[in-house]
Amino acid sequence: MSSRATISSMSTYAILGCGSVGHAVAEELVERGKDVLIVDQDESRVEALRDQDLNAQAADIRDEEVAELVADRDVVLVMASDVEANEAAVRNIRERDDEQFLVVRASDPVSSDELTELGADVVINPSSVIADAALHALESGELEYKARQLAEVIEGSTSQLAIVTHDNPDPDSIAAAAALQSIADHLDVEADILYFGEIGHQENRAFVNLLDIELTPYDDVDIDDYDTIALVDPAKAGEMQVEGPIDIFIDHYEAGDEVDAEFVDVRPNVSATSTILTKYIQEFDLSVSQEVATALLYGIRAETLDFRRETTPADLTAAAYLYPFADHDVLEQVESPNMSPETLDVLAEAITNRDVQGSHLISDAGFIRNRDALAQAAQQLLNLEGITTTAVFGIVDDTIYLAARSKDIRMNIGKVLQDAFRDIGEAGGHSTQGSAEIPLGLFTGIETSEENRETLLGLTEEAVKRKLFDAMGVDQETASTAQNGSS
Repeated sequence: MSSRATISSMSTYAILGCGSVGHAVAEELVERGKDVLIVDQDESRVEALRDQDLNAQAADIRDEEVAELVADRDVVLVMASDVEANEAAVRNIRERDDEQFLVVRASDPVSSDELTELGADVVINPSSVIADAALHALESGELEYKARQLAEVIEGSTSQLAIVTHDNPDPDSIAAAAALQSIADHLDVEADILYFGEIGHQENRAFVNLLDIELTPYDDVDIDDYDTIALVDPAKAGEMQVEGPIDIFIDHYEAGDEVDAEFVDVRPNVSATSTILTKYIQEFDLSVSQEVATALLYGIRAETLDFRRETTPADLTAAAYLYPFADHDVLEQVESPNMSPETLDVLAEAITNRDVQGSHLISDAGFIRNRDALAQAAQQLLNLEGITTTAVFGIVDDTIYLAARSKDIRMNIGKVLQDAFRDIGEAGGHSTQGSAEIPLGLFTGIETSEENRETLLGLTEEAVKRKLFDAMGVDQETASTAQNGSS
């Protein structure tokens, strides 16, 4: 009922039926300076309420006269334990006035539906409220317990903590690592962020540089200098060659194998590891720095495609908490980096060589220098009309690199890549993005040389497309005619 005023602007209230619930509500409203009228059929209870300086009158809330009595009230809360009496009160009020805001107590889902049909704006089921409160308390207690565990493991470090991101780390992994480093600093433990692979994607490089996040290649350190090792957001990268036992494991994806670590926090019910670390920042009551807040907010936004992909309430509340502390000018610069000439060349090649079967697009970018340009090309091609899944591959030295993106809710593109290439290379990812690496000679069965590179490229293009389309479930013989740059 959009014509009604919002509850925050309302100042006059009536409470019909004043048991323990109604009494508690009345006291809270009066404390907030609201004008409250209480109606209850128990005269002794009414007298007791008046002794507390509360405005109370004795009447049966079933009576039609009660609707007239509370006609000047903005909000009417019908709080009796007798649901039939509540239904009668709602019916009488709605028959004389459709503008008052009605909050009504139910006893079960059936009575909730009936009260809604009678015109209640909000229906409260006490058992559901208690269950929600119990779950919230359980969640808060569990987070407090996990925070104590995490602190114990970090504080148990006698030298340094190594925080290891996944291979070729993305914003979510980097941001979560930066947050864990901040927590370690709060606990007076020195921590370094280590990574495998490269930080090659232009947005990721801008992200790290603008926020001045210090990351060190894993191979540039002696891991024995660290007596505590944490893996952050590692599951989608597949197996990582981290030496030594793992002490801390935090991710929002289930690991393929059982995790052997002193502290494990895996939450597949959230969409970003940055969300998990934001909760710990709050639990430790840290004064989050602008850099870390900006990193975490961007990590959540990047992982959820700006809240358009698999976003949960926990992601939204974490983002809302971070928003006031973040540097939004930096966020704008990160999200709009300049496209390098090489990335533009790869995108142009991918557009020219695209092969479309139905809503699936696969393209060969040829020999390239920067494999991270493949991910940007795959993301850009996903914007083409009618396309729900893209895969772009190219060759760097003696390896085929492939990046894929999907917005098809029926498909897990990470699993598609694993099905297609796990026997001959490394592949992984999740429902909306994935990557693969395949040795060129192993894929074709021909040893690589300078003389046969062009031949191998031709063989690779056809074989990769065939494997991918098969893994996607596309029947190429009956699929729509391939669309390519020459069509």
